[in-house]
Amino acid sequence: MPGHIKKCTGPDPDPSPWLEVKYELKLKNKAKPYDPKNSVWVPNKADGGYLEGLIESKDGAKVTVKVNGEMKVFKEDQICQVNPGNYDCAEDMADLTYLGDACVLWNSVIRYKNELIYTYSGLFCIAINPYKRYPIYTLRTMELYIGKRRNECWPHIFAIAEGAYQGMVNSGCNQSILITGESGAGKTENTKKVISYFATVCSSGKRKEGEASLEDKIVQTNPVLEAWGNAKTVRNDNSSRFGKFIRIHFNQAGKLSGADMVVYLLEKSRLTYQQPLERCYHAFYNIMSDQVPSIKEKCLLSDNILDYWFVSQGKLTVPSIDDKEDMQFADEAFDILGF
Repeated sequence: MPGHIKKCTGPDPDPSPWLEVKYELKLKNKAKPYDPKNSVWVPNKADGGYLEGLIESKDGAKVTVKVNGEMKVFKEDQICQVNPGNYDCAEDMADLTYLGDACVLWNSVIRYKNELIYTYSGLFCIAINPYKRYPIYTLRTMELYIGKRRNECWPHIFAIAEGAYQGMVNSGCNQSILITGESGAGKTENTKKVISYFATVCSSGKRKEGEASLEDKIVQTNPVLEAWGNAKTVRNDNSSRFGKFIRIHFNQAGKLSGADMVVYLLEKSRLTYQQPLERCYHAFYNIMSDQVPSIKEKCLLSDNILDYWFVSQGKLTVPSIDDKEDMQFADEAFDILGF
């Protein structure tokens, strides 16, 4: 599953190209043509977004704007002032001079185009799913955020996790992180990164002979939950079909001491019916992949998934998912968890 990639040998790559706004990019943004009085954003009916234009004239509540060489008339309340170029790629939306919908959307877009997927908006951290793997979740990256305040480092989910951890340690009160968004936004992946951060940074270091550590067990719950609770939908190849509330427990020294989870509303209907472009839960296809041959025999299964109507009404394979690899991850996770 996306995110379950084992680290290759060698040092971790430098994460700064995917986190820092480089000096060259700042100069390029600053040089962008800009009229402080007449540069405005106007609505684009074609895609529901916005286009940049220049005000040519005003007539009461109507404004004539030159957009892509054409003159168009808009109501005054439809247009929005453009921020100067040096505000492009701002790390925090709250720093923008103008905070209209178009300005917020543009800053998100220009950061995304420059492979900067995390942006702050006041107390919130906005993440835009790049549908690629960036090397920004490594141990080297984690070390950049340990003990730092949020304004001392680049926007990242690790900064949110570190802020919650520091709040807990300093105040002695429980802290919450709410991860929300539509299907495919990256909720599952960012949840895994938060758990991984705590498991790495707050490790107690205790381990019994021949037994997996508590930190390993907490991290390894993810492959199991994804196998039995995630499925391909029309919009998302690895969609969580259940909600979850995860509690991570720490001792008085600030080290991990345990975790538990409450699961809500698993989509049970998917077990017996799938749309043509969707799949049932990953686990069924993982089992049929032959990565762990003994499982089929123990479950008295045939070699053809089409023999099982309840899981073969939709897609049987997904290009972005390696069922053999996922089966391996899930099998190893079950071993570590002691199943």
